[in-house]
Amino acid sequence: MNKNRRILFTVALIFTIIVVIVAIDMGRRTTAPWNKKRQLERALPMEPDGTGLDTSALDVADTLFVDDSTSR
Repeated sequence: MNKNRRILFTVALIFTIIVVIVAIDMGRRTTAPWNKKRQLERALPMEPDGTGLDTSALDVADTLFVDDSTSR
């Protein structure tokens, strides 16, 4: 019975270690519900880079008019 008990203890210990490792791995890969917004910001940073400005839609009346000095 002593040998069977030792085998059972060893198998149970290995199983417990595997379950703990899997739980830690899952915990690192998931985000708590209260951190969902921060996770999205980290995954898809929304930094202004100037590509969002549509220059074709600018109003021509807003541009400055420069007099040409050679047109006299």
